[in-house]
Amino acid sequence: MKRVVPSPAPSDPLTLDPQSFGQAIRAARTAAGMTLVDAAAMMSVSKQTLSYLEKATGSVGLTIALRVARELGVGVFAVQPTQREAARQALLTQAPSPKDET
Repeated sequence: MKRVVPSPAPSDPLTLDPQSFGQAIRAARTAAGMTLVDAAAMMSVSKQTLSYLEKATGSVGLTIALRVARELGVGVFAVQPTQREAARQALLTQAPSPKDET
């Protein structure tokens, strides 16, 4: 069995660009101990599609991106620009501290 090295989650809980979305997807996948091949098979997407999503390269449709996020437990929600800072602070207060993860 291939060993999966956990990837860090984005430092900002608000995902405002493809790179941080991809980082969140990769962090969730690796935290679950899944290889790229295993996760792609579980979600019925190609390995290349999942790789494109994680690396923010290529072109992945919104339907697939949202399905992958849902399958990996990555929450996606819309926040109006005027409410982003309040949402960021609320999410940061809910995040577990590193000592809680052990």
